[in-house]
Amino acid sequence: MNIIWARSIVSLLLLALVCAAIAAIASVRTALIFAALALVAQILFSTYHTERLWRLLDAPVYGEVPSAPGVWGEIYYRLHKLAKRWHAQVRQVEQQHSRFIQAIQASPNGVAMLDDHDQIEWCNAIAEQHFGLDAKRDLRQHITHLVRHPDFVRYLNSQHYEQMLVMRGTGEKRQNVLSVQVFPYGENRKLVLSTDITELERTDAMRRDFVANVSHELKTPLTVLSGFLETLRELPLEQADRERYMELMDQQASRMRNIVDDLLVLAKLEGDAKPPGDHAIDMRAAVAHLRDDATTLSGGRHRITFTADDDLTVSGAGTEIMSALGNLVTNAIRYTPDGGSIDVVWKQVGHEAVFSVTDTGFGIPSADIPRLTERFYRVDRSRSRDTGGTGLGLAIVKHVLQRHDATLEVKSEEGRGSTFSVRFPAQRTMRRQPAHA
Repeated sequence: MNIIWARSIVSLLLLALVCAAIAAIASVRTALIFAALALVAQILFSTYHTERLWRLLDAPVYGEVPSAPGVWGEIYYRLHKLAKRWHAQVRQVEQQHSRFIQAIQASPNGVAMLDDHDQIEWCNAIAEQHFGLDAKRDLRQHITHLVRHPDFVRYLNSQHYEQMLVMRGTGEKRQNVLSVQVFPYGENRKLVLSTDITELERTDAMRRDFVANVSHELKTPLTVLSGFLETLRELPLEQADRERYMELMDQQASRMRNIVDDLLVLAKLEGDAKPPGDHAIDMRAAVAHLRDDATTLSGGRHRITFTADDDLTVSGAGTEIMSALGNLVTNAIRYTPDGGSIDVVWKQVGHEAVFSVTDTGFGIPSADIPRLTERFYRVDRSRSRDTGGTGLGLAIVKHVLQRHDATLEVKSEEGRGSTFSVRFPAQRTMRRQPAHA
C-alpha cells in the first residue's frame, strides 16, 4: 500500500513539473488547459480499470496476470496472487472433501446424515441399500417418511441412543437384519450408522442349533445307559438278561463315541485353514478299500457293484477324500432296504473326475435336499437312529469337498432311491502313468 501511495505522489509531482515547464515556456492558461486534460485522461483511465477490476472480482481469472501500466498493474498483480492462493486453498478443501466422501462410500456400513428436523442431508450407497433410499431423490425428506419400520420410528423419536437397534425384516426380500445406532452431533443433527448383521444372526442361530442338537444327541444314549445301569444295580437278573443289557449299553456307548469322533473330525476340518496338498491319491487302492468296507457293512443284504477307472486319480489329502467317499457309500448301505442295490462308479467325465453312488433306497424329498449337509439334519430322525447315523456324515463330506474345490450333487426321488455325485475339478484330476517294463 505504501508503494501505491508513493507512485501516486510521484505521478502528481511529475504532472506539476510538466505544468510548470509549460507555464514557463508558453503561458499559465496553456498549462492549466494541459493540467485539466491530463486529469480528465487520468479519470477516464481510472474509470476503465475500475470497471475492469469489478469484472475481474466477479469472475476471477487464475491464468495470466491482466496487464496495465503503473499502479493498476501492481493492483492486478497482487489481486492475482491473492486469488490464486485462495483458489489453491479451495481446491485443497474440495479434494479433502472428495476423499472423505470416497472413504465413507467405501465403508461397509451405512451412513446417513440428518439435519435438526431429521431430514436427510446426505447418505452413502450402503445406506441406500439398507433403507431403500435414493440419495438424490430423497434429499431433504424426513427419514421416517421413507423408513417406516415401527421399531426405527420409535427409536429415532425416543432420543435415547445409547443402545443399538436391531431391525428385522429389511431389504428387498424382507429377510435382512440390520444393526442401527444414532449419534447426535453439531446443532441438533444426527448421524445414522447401519450394519447388515444377517449373516452374523444366521451364524449365531446355527451355533445355538448345533449346541442344542449335540446336547440332544448325547442325552438320548446317556439316558439309556443310566437306565440300564440302574436296572443292573437294583434288580437281580439272569445271566442272559445281564449280557443283553450289557450289549445294549455297549451300543449306546459306541454311538456316543461315534458322535464325538465325527465332531472332532468336523472341528479339525473347519479349523484347518491350510489347503490340502497336491499329492496324487492312489484311487485304485481307495476304491478297493471302499469295496471291502461296503461288503462287510452290507453283510450280503444288498447287491453292490463297483465300476472304476483304475488309471484315474486326483490330488489332495488321501485320508480326507477316503472319509468323504466312505460316508457316501456307508449312507447308501444304511438307507437302502435289504435286497436293494447300490452302484458305485469312479470315472472321468470331460475334464472332471466323478465319484457317484446310486442306491434304490428310501429316497429324499426335494424340500430336504438343500439341507442335507447341515450338521445333525435328518430327513427321518427315527430311521437315522435305527441305522446308527450321527447326522454329521454329510457335513464332513461338504467340508472335505470344499477344501478340495470339489462339489456334491444330489439327485433323488422319494421312494425310488438317490444318486450322490462328487465332482473333482480339472486342476485336481490326473491319470496314472503306465509302469515301464
